[in-house]
Amino acid sequence: MLKTTAVAATFCAVAGAGIVGYGETTAQAQTQSASSTAARHGDAFSGTKKIRVGGYSVNVSCSGRSAARKPVVVLMAGGGDGLDTMAGLQKTLSEKARVCSYDRLGEGESDQPHGTQTIDDSSRILTGVLDRVTGDRQVVLAGHSLGGLIAARYAPDHRDRVEGLVLMDATIPALTAGVSKAIPDSATGMAAELRDQTIAVNEGQNPEKFIIADAKVRSAGNIPVQIIRHESQYAEVPDYGPALEEMWAEGQEQWRALSGRSRISVAAGSGHYIHVDRPDIAVKAIQRVTAQATAHS
Repeated sequence: MLKTTAVAATFCAVAGAGIVGYGETTAQAQTQSASSTAARHGDAFSGTKKIRVGGYSVNVSCSGRSAARKPVVVLMAGGGDGLDTMAGLQKTLSEKARVCSYDRLGEGESDQPHGTQTIDDSSRILTGVLDRVTGDRQVVLAGHSLGGLIAARYAPDHRDRVEGLVLMDATIPALTAGVSKAIPDSATGMAAELRDQTIAVNEGQNPEKFIIADAKVRSAGNIPVQIIRHESQYAEVPDYGPALEEMWAEGQEQWRALSGRSRISVAAGSGHYIHVDRPDIAVKAIQRVTAQATAHS
């Protein structure tokens, strides 16, 4: 049986009065300076910690050092996954860049959402996370599956901040319509279960209570975009596997509309979890897009 998560994704001595006064003033000035620096460049912590965003506790992990003009890489996990699934990728990338990841509401160690979420809700949380960990620095968003879809939906409205995108088998723009077409109502068995489960997940029956709505792709400007899709994923449903693969390939092609600088490739030997099956491909793609974004800034 296919896991729900895979389907959802595929879908901080008293002295004299004068000295004390000076110390208090200096401490206050240092605090204000640190606060100002964090606001400009983001919190420079390394490791994992909880931050407050929009009344929620959000689990965030950051590593690596920032470099002038170089965007911060922000990794976004797929549906049903926490930032731990990005740990290997983050460790490798942070050898040459500042890299952060976070658990969206309902995932990992972050709070549960109060109710259903739309792309606007998820975007507000992402903005809050970026404000805290990247400040005014530009970012490259690298998302897997549902994380990729959210990154792609976020970028067009935040062109002042997002300088590049890497979509690792991102959930396609119109998954509900696509799976309904690929697997007709007449289907039975596992194929029918896959169709019904995917539609239910898209309607909010997932850990994030996130409604994965079909929508057209909007331009994010002339930024570098690398789209990577799996080689094989639907062997479990042989009768409809070819139709599902065609649906997925067409959906990945639709993401090209994000930018005139979009590139698409297939990760040979990879299933849906490209960053796990072929981390070499994921690392090279993110490093390439980051370099292109840096040269453009």
